[in-house]
Amino acid sequence: MATPDSISDGLPSFDIRAKELLREKADKEGYGSSRRRSSAVDADILAGELYDKRFESTKRGLKSRHAQMIALGGTIGTGLFVGSGQTLARGGPAIILGCYIFLAFLVWCVVTGITEVAAWLPTKGSSMNLFGYRYVSRSLGFALGWLYFYSLGILVPYEITAAGLVIEYWHAPVNIAVWISIMIVVIVGLNALPVKFYGETEFWFASLKVFMMLGLLLANHNAKYWKNPGAANEYLESGNTGRFLALLSTLVLSAFPFTFAPELLVVTGGEMESPRRNLPTAARRYFYRLIFFYIGCVLAIGVTCASNDPALTSGGAGAGSSAFVIGIKNAGIPVLDSVINGGIIISAWSSGNSFLYLSSRSLYSLALSGNAPSFFKACTKNGVPYRAVACSSLFCALAYLNCANSGAIVFNWFVNLTNTSGFISWICCAIIYLRFRKARIAQGIALADLPFHSYMQPWGSWVAMVFFTFLALINGFNVF
Repeated sequence: MATPDSISDGLPSFDIRAKELLREKADKEGYGSSRRRSSAVDADILAGELYDKRFESTKRGLKSRHAQMIALGGTIGTGLFVGSGQTLARGGPAIILGCYIFLAFLVWCVVTGITEVAAWLPTKGSSMNLFGYRYVSRSLGFALGWLYFYSLGILVPYEITAAGLVIEYWHAPVNIAVWISIMIVVIVGLNALPVKFYGETEFWFASLKVFMMLGLLLANHNAKYWKNPGAANEYLESGNTGRFLALLSTLVLSAFPFTFAPELLVVTGGEMESPRRNLPTAARRYFYRLIFFYIGCVLAIGVTCASNDPALTSGGAGAGSSAFVIGIKNAGIPVLDSVINGGIIISAWSSGNSFLYLSSRSLYSLALSGNAPSFFKACTKNGVPYRAVACSSLFCALAYLNCANSGAIVFNWFVNLTNTSGFISWICCAIIYLRFRKARIAQGIALADLPFHSYMQPWGSWVAMVFFTFLALINGFNVF
């Protein structure tokens, strides 16, 4: 088993042995010195030693408290606070609650698998595409890495668009382009700083989100909206067929707030202190995040806001005001709706910050594995992959689409561009775990030697793979 000191090299014992065997083979075949050097390089690549000493690399600047709070609230943003209103309008309070419970279980299956992989090998540039490259195939690493770069990059203007929807609640006289510009500057600026600053800002952003959500869960509730307009809505058809179609559509829409949240755990593992201790701790606490924040929040909006309120969908155009804000306003609680609205805008900043961080690190790990130009390997002395950050930041310009179209319509464009990507990512995460497990068994590594293991594996990965494949296939069924 690798000692903590060997983690910086990213080579556990069975990877070191693989590299030695490849080098011995090259020497036995009697190649010339240049051929031996080439074979040694190939051995390094095949064994996963991906770090080019000519470049600076990322630094471990995330402390334990940063890791724990990022795990609790890092990517909780407008997908939950704003997008859940549209989902409530589609399915009704009972259907959305059931869908969130089911998806929380599937996501937990993914989290326990990928944490086992990442805790064993918390390398610099840690990401699921890097593990796909190591444990499955070069092609999977290539495809998954570019999927992350694109999808996570798209999610940054999505968060900014959702924040613009929230700002419209106040009917502000300032042009939306001004707010978009301010948010882009803040998000890109935070990612251009060393990772310890990202960790510190996310610590306070996530803390604010956690306290705000606890307050919302304790707000005044009653169950009258489960009776009128009803616990389950109809979609496209009437009767039981319509409720079944509403269930399918709500399942797909409900996945969006969870999208790429588990992957954030893996990426932060490459830049956190003592990852073999802190990463498993963060993963275990992730379970409580799923229960209290995701499931608790949809239960709360189901009893505070009517699913047929036109403000939820901007009169049917797409996502509208937050269900939390509508519920508080309808309850007649003064000022609090504006306070919650402000908190949601900060959440959008926070999530946009996390998504840009993830997108840039995905591009950086692509460069490490040779699946993107080595130009993107470059880091500052403080460990910021500044070229990857600059490239990922280009997606932010898409937020200016709000200036020419309704924010609700643009919001749905971004949702449609990224929803399937989340399903594909989770399917690949399950495959990567199963291949990692097979390699571990083949090398005789005992479960006791792993920093983290869950009783839910390996069957949890099989369950997640099957159901996320089903959700990927039915996504967008309504167009037929």
